[in-house]
This record gives sequence, structure tokens and C-alpha cells, in this order.
Amino acid sequence: MKILLSWLKNYVDLKGISPEEISVKLTMAGLEVEDTYSEREVYKGFIVGLVKAKQKHPNADKLSLCTVSDGEKDYQVICGAPNVQENQKIVFAPIGTVIPKGQFKIEKAKIRGVESFGMICSEAELNISDYHEGIMVLPDAMKAGVPITEALKLNDVVFEIGITPNRPDALSHIGVARELAALYNKSLSHPKIKLKESKNSVNKFASIEVEDEINCPRYSSLVVRKVEIKESPQWLKDSLTKIGLRPISNVVDITNYVMHETGQPLHAFDLDLLAGNKIIVKSTKEESVFTTLDWKQRNLPIGTMMICDAEKPVAIAGVMGGANSEINYSTKNLLIESAYFNPSSIRRASRALGLSTDASYRFERGTDPNNTLYAAQRAAQLISEICNGEVASGNFDVYPKKIFPIEIVLRYKTVERILGYEIDDQRIGEILKSLGIYPKEQNKEEIKVAVPTFRPDIEREIDLIEEIARIHGYDNIPTISKIAVTLHGRVDESEFADQVRDIANSLGFFEMINNPLVSEKLVSYRENPIQILNPQNIDMEFLRNSLLPTALSVISRNINSGEKDLCLFEIGNIFYKNSTEEIKSFGDFTESQKLIFIMTGRANNKEWYSNERFFDFFDLKGLINSFLSKISLDNFLNDSYYHSGNNLYEFLLTKSLVNKVLGEGGKVKKEVLSEFGIDQDVYSFEFDLQSLMKIERIDKKFIEPGKFPKIFRDFAFIFDNSILSEEILVHIRSEGSVLLKSVKLFDLFEGESVGKDKKSLAFSLEYGSEDRTLTEVEVEKDFTALIKSVTQKFNATLRGK
Repeated sequence: MKILLSWLKNYVDLKGISPEEISVKLTMAGLEVEDTYSEREVYKGFIVGLVKAKQKHPNADKLSLCTVSDGEKDYQVICGAPNVQENQKIVFAPIGTVIPKGQFKIEKAKIRGVESFGMICSEAELNISDYHEGIMVLPDAMKAGVPITEALKLNDVVFEIGITPNRPDALSHIGVARELAALYNKSLSHPKIKLKESKNSVNKFASIEVEDEINCPRYSSLVVRKVEIKESPQWLKDSLTKIGLRPISNVVDITNYVMHETGQPLHAFDLDLLAGNKIIVKSTKEESVFTTLDWKQRNLPIGTMMICDAEKPVAIAGVMGGANSEINYSTKNLLIESAYFNPSSIRRASRALGLSTDASYRFERGTDPNNTLYAAQRAAQLISEICNGEVASGNFDVYPKKIFPIEIVLRYKTVERILGYEIDDQRIGEILKSLGIYPKEQNKEEIKVAVPTFRPDIEREIDLIEEIARIHGYDNIPTISKIAVTLHGRVDESEFADQVRDIANSLGFFEMINNPLVSEKLVSYRENPIQILNPQNIDMEFLRNSLLPTALSVISRNINSGEKDLCLFEIGNIFYKNSTEEIKSFGDFTESQKLIFIMTGRANNKEWYSNERFFDFFDLKGLINSFLSKISLDNFLNDSYYHSGNNLYEFLLTKSLVNKVLGEGGKVKKEVLSEFGIDQDVYSFEFDLQSLMKIERIDKKFIEPGKFPKIFRDFAFIFDNSILSEEILVHIRSEGSVLLKSVKLFDLFEGESVGKDKKSLAFSLEYGSEDRTLTEVEVEKDFTALIKSVTQKFNATLRGK
């Protein structure tokens, strides 16, 4: 963005400060000055020339052979511009002059056999504007031979500043002047508004209606009548030309001037071309075609915000006006638009249309919602002065929900802690005030400030501290020769997840990564999903509340691509509301990290030495046990089996610690699989990774094998189906003597031979001692006691008596 030094001086006193110092100061404060140049140096050697004669080039149809005079001497110059004519005053570059665009030096040249001793320049070649369709024609009153720096008053200094996206407040001369006022501790002055209004009210001439209040929170407007559309005064044309804009007419030039002065884009409508003298702000309900000011037809997608009159669209809101309401030399009455549009709405429209303008560039980054009326009044004042317009009394200002400055508490101790050095409390207050951030409450420990709406980038206390540091000056940070740092052990929060990935890979699983933003269908299997307020599209409308649906989508895509044998895993976050109520704080929803294993297809391919085999439930259980054994949790978690699953699984396996379920999974229901177009069995297990990580592990230790022989005994009982095997194992371990080293279930049988609602469970018992060989008598004594205890405790029947 180009900023003029002379323009800045209208708002802040920069007397005695060199352009070089200003460049360094702005750059160090975060507004990077990419280039600084003096117009006197850039246009050195260029003079006003007079085209004394023009004739056709003897060897080229589109070239002219001109005689150009500098007031003393004539030069033969070849020119290809179609608008060159005799007796024109033009910008002449003699031999030795350096052309700003391209930085090439003019030398004597021979073009189609004819010598040329200079160049007649266009605005584009001079970097005055982008206009390159013809040469720059100067007023007849200018004297030939006068340097153009004098004739066109090109004696300014231009700063080219790269404005970062988070600083929309700096996209204007007043915005940059505010920075300089803060940096040099000077006062900032705004142009004073003194409107001479007529007795006729604006309500007599127009009306405003805003239907889309979400994307247009504020719409301000004034009416100016009886204007004279003509060429702008020289000072206005010079101001715009020097920042790269081409003057068009006085009204259009004023709206551009005010935009670059205040940062607020404006648009002037020909009021007489507005049907019903009415403005309606609304978004399109269907696709349509609209012709913009550049006379190009634009295909408007649904949801494009438009400015309409009573019958038709007249502008694409925040982007470009329409050809059907364009200001022309017959225009007499104006309606000045100054609005605050939702940045995301303008960004979406600009991208969809492939159309970026100075206005959309500012609206996309966020303009000041509380500056719209001031900018409209400023434009109306200039139009009344320059165009002899009559300003109607009053204004339109549709502002249903006022946007207030946010309030932030700044603690002085926090400033010192973050920056590492102390800044006087009074100096902190001065810096904040110079930036337009005024105190609301203040004491010895903290200050509460109101952040102006033109600074949308300041949201937290840390943002205020950053502002203080950059205005106070990074050069003022004291040098510290010695610093003491206490070293603490670092915690790698991703270490456990990385370990899980390595284990999953070693078990033959490949990692998948899915987008946490999903469609409504993929969150319908769990309760309380979280909906996004402004989704990019319908397929990214919700935050996922389970990893399984997105994993099934991956399975489905792979099967459709011919990959039917899959072993996949994913580590990802899920989100869900803690109740059905609306989310109002961070405590109203939960975010947790999950781990899912999913398998489908063949476990073994058909080979000469083995048959084809497909994955089953026992493969899933074996995988989970292998995984847990590798992270030292296999001896701690309990298994539970449920023949009836939930809405996702036909039957469930859960892993739990005490009474907390750490993971669940099983065979996915066929009805669920059919919704994803999957016609083969899928097995899945989902862990809560955070819960797994928090479990305290006991390191595995080496135990020396026993030196004395072990004795094994087996028994089988008939139990009621309702009795769990885990209950029986716990009872045997607790009732057995110290000689009983282990017990495990090795057989389960159900059938008519054991009775209805009955089951047979067989257990293997291991006896041993570390210091002697056991006798049959002592083992038999304990074994017999256990048979009696189990029979009585569970009303069981010993088999094989």
C-alpha cells in the first residue's frame, strides 16, 4: 500500500523527522516499509514536451514519427500510442532518463530504420497508474521544458508498506498516522466534519432496508443533491495519482480519497437510477448474473450479499458496484453508502467471483463498524465543497445490534513478567492512549481498557503487552549480561501416542488420518454432537463424536477401489456436548483423544500350505491383548462380553480397570455397514487414549524359574449360566493355599447334556513351591478343599465324580 508523506502531515506533525527515520520506525513497529522513494529522484530528467508535428512512420503502420520540443530544441521521437496528436503537451523522457517501470535507461534507438531520440511516456511507464492504453496528455497551459516534478508537483515522498492481514487499521493514511503519533508521542488530528445541511430530510428522498443483518451489521448513508459531475481539482487528482489510482470524476475520486484517508470503503449511487429511491441489503436466494462497473457479467452464487433497489440488484456488497447505477456526467443526486460487512461474507463472494478490489481487500480484513457514519459525512462534506452539492439533513444509520469495544484487564506485573523488564505504569497508559485504547478503570496493580473496534486483532491481555513492547521500542529492551535458567525435565506429550503408533505398525496396521469435521450422517450414531456455526460445506457441518463412522468411510472407499483386506488404526480427537443444552462455555463440551483399530477381509490368503481365512472376533480380541501386552497393561485390565451390543456393534468386548471402561469394540452391525455400502464383516475396537496413558504401570521384572517340579490338577463344574467365570477364578485364588500358583479357565461347554441354562467350566490349577518338592498328600488336601468350596459357593456340580 502506498502512503504519501504530505498526506500523513495532515494528521500528525512530522516536522524535523526524515523519511528514512520514519521508514525504520514503522518497520521496527511491525508495519514493514518495503520501499521508500522521493518523486524528485524517480522523475529526474523528465520534462514537459510539446508535440510540434506528427507523421506516419515510413516503415510501420502503427508507429508515428513525432517532432517533440523541449522549448529550445526539437527531437525526433517514434511513438506507438494511438492518442498522440500535434500540439499536445506530453511527458518527454530525453536520452539518459531512467523509466520508473522496468528501470531501463533511454538511449538513442533505431526503430524500423528511423532513429528515435527519446520517449513519450504513458502513466503506466511512469508508475503513476496502471493506464497504458495511451500516452499521458498534460494540460495545454504547461510550459515546454519545465521538469515534470515542478509541473505536476511531484515533490512528495512515497512509502510502500506491507500491511499484514491482522492490521486492517493500518490500511489508511489516518491509520499509519496513528502509528507515527504513538511512536513519536505526538497528537493525532482527524478532519473535522462541518456539514451545511439543507432543510430537506433524507427520508424525503430515499429509504434503507437491511434484510441480512448478520452479514451487514451496520449500513450508514447520506443523500447529496444537485451535484455537478466534472473533473476533480488538481490537489485531489495529484493525491490519488501518487498512490497509484487513476482519477475518474470528482465524486468517484472523493470516495476513493476518503477510503484511503479513513480506511472505510464507500460507494456512491446515482439516486435517480435507484428504482423507488430505495436500498435493500439482502443475499441471493438463487444463482444469477450481474453486470459490474467494469461491464463484465458475473455469475453470482447463492448466498452472495447484494445491494438492491426496489426492483433489481445494483451492487455486489463490499466488492463492486453495478453498471446500472454508475455515476456519470448527467448524475445530479447521490446516495452515499458506508457500511460494515461481515468479513467472511465478503471474502467468500470475492473468492467465488475471482474479483478483488480495494474495497473487498479492506472489508475482508475487517473495517471499523463504528466509523461508517464519520466516513460518509466526510465524503458528503467534500462533495458539497467540490461538487457544489446540497447535503440533505439527517442520515440513515441501520445499526440494530451495536458492536461495543471489548474490555481487557492488563496487569502491570504480567507486563514485566512477559517482557522481562519494567515499564513505568504511566508510560504504559500513555502508549495505550496514543493507540486509541483508553482506560475504563485503574489501580496500582492493573488497568482495565476498552479496545477500539478498529483494532480487531487485540483480543487478550497478551495482545496489549505486544502493543506496549513495539511502541515502547524493541531497541529499549535492556541488555542483560547474565541470566539464570532453571532446567526442568521436559514432558513429551506426544511420546505415548508415538509409542502406540509404533506398536500398531508392528502388529501390521496402517495409520489413517481423517478430518474431524464431518456430515450430519456420521455423527448420528452417538448422542449430543456439536454443530459448526459457519461450516465450509454440508459435509463439514459437525465435529465428529466417534472415530468409527469416519473409519468406516475409509473402509468403504478402499473396498470400492479393490482393496478388501484392511488393517487400519487412527489416533484422533472426538467432541461431544455434555448435555442437550446450547454450548455457552468450555465446560459445556468434552474433547477427548481416542485410538481405533479396525479390520476387515482376509486374515490369511489361500496358499498351498493353508486355507483362506477371514478375520473374526477372536482375531480382534487377540489383537487387543497383544497391543495391551506391549504397553504393559495386559495383567491389569478386565474383559467383559455382551452378546447384545449397542447401535453400532452386534456384540461387545470391553476392557476396563476397576469400574472404568477404557475401550470397547466388536463386530460392526450389518445395518450400519450397509449404510456405508460395505458387504463384508468389519471388526473394530476404540480406546480412550488419555485414560490408557494415565494408568500407572508396574514395570515387568525377571522372575527366576522354579527349581522344584510343579504339580497340575484339573476340575470341571456345571454352573448356572448367570455366573461369570471371573467370579469363580477370583474365588479359587482367594480360597487356595500359598501352594496354588495359578489358575486358568481352559474349557467352556454348553449343551443338553449339562442341562438347560447351564454351562460347564473346566479349570487348570498349578501348584508349586520355591524351597521344596511338594507331596501328593498336601496338594490333594488343598485341591479337595477347593472342590468343596466351589460346590458350596456357587451351587455347582463337580463333573466326572
